[in-house]
Amino acid sequence: MNLDGRHHLACLCTLPEGNEKSVISPLMSMFVLKDLVVDMTHFYAQYKQIDPYLMRKTPKKPGQKEYLQSKEDRKKLDGLYECVLCACCQTSCPSYWWHPQEYLGPAVLMQAYRWVIDSRDEYTDERLEKLGGDMKMDECYQIGVCSLACPKHLNPREAISNLKDLYLEYKSRREHQSEGF
Repeated sequence: MNLDGRHHLACLCTLPEGNEKSVISPLMSMFVLKDLVVDMTHFYAQYKQIDPYLMRKTPKKPGQKEYLQSKEDRKKLDGLYECVLCACCQTSCPSYWWHPQEYLGPAVLMQAYRWVIDSRDEYTDERLEKLGGDMKMDECYQIGVCSLACPKHLNPREAISNLKDLYLEYKSRREHQSEGF
């Protein structure tokens, strides 16, 4: 919800004390279904496009119950997995306002980055290829409103910047491979 011009999680937000008047409104740039409830269908459809789950090429070994990772690799996911998909950053992003159909937006791209850097996932290149296509991560101009809007104090701006760097590395590697043939 939006309280006095700033996005918040309703479950964590406190109203100002005293008899001060506040303006409570739904998240901007989303269709309102009723009162403060917005239609998140498009947001979740975009989230689904990034395949937000672990993907493996090699099957588990007999008796293996889980895919382990080092403490260092696990630490890389801090600040990413805590996202609750509230869309506060998404609806604060000017690039998303201008191109909601083409641009995935900060929340979805931050989650895409989370899966790209997960050491247990074996589809990094495929994920990057998909993100570099029609999903236009280039629409992010690093304005940073998304990071300011996040009620969990996460940093989608930095995640998108890192994701763009990984994509450029992937693209360069792919071009060098194609030149070798």
